[in-house]
Amino acid sequence: MSTDEQLCVTLPLPPSINEQYYTDTRGNRRLTPVALRYKAEVQRALLNLKQQGILNAPLLKRMSTCYLALYFECYFPTPLQRDLDGGLKIMLDAVCRGLGANDNRVVEIHLSKRIRPQDPHVYVEIDTLDEWEFDEEYRVLPKGPDQEAQS
Repeated sequence: MSTDEQLCVTLPLPPSINEQYYTDTRGNRRLTPVALRYKAEVQRALLNLKQQGILNAPLLKRMSTCYLALYFECYFPTPLQRDLDGGLKIMLDAVCRGLGANDNRVVEIHLSKRIRPQDPHVYVEIDTLDEWEFDEEYRVLPKGPDQEAQS
């Protein structure tokens, strides 16, 4: 159940990492048609939530301005068919793009593997966090003249 601070959605299972990229004739890595279709499916699912009013303007604003904690529960057809993390990046990119959120706002990710042979999918919960407690802060100091000579 989605709230004013959390989005819950069921999405299609992403393609495996081996199905996501190819190298074009110039040597550039590109998304495959399968990966592009997956990203379009996620966009349609999120658009549907917008049209239903579940993904409303205040929640979208929070998604683009707050820190994000994501929980992905992946339901695969079999237990050993694929790696759990192979679809993480494409799921993260597709979801964040559909929410208008930069994925650098993600501060926590949980992945779980489940088995559902008749209904493979991903259940996603996205929590918006007003604050996040980072580890001890560090300052990057400019290199001094004596340090540059050592580089």
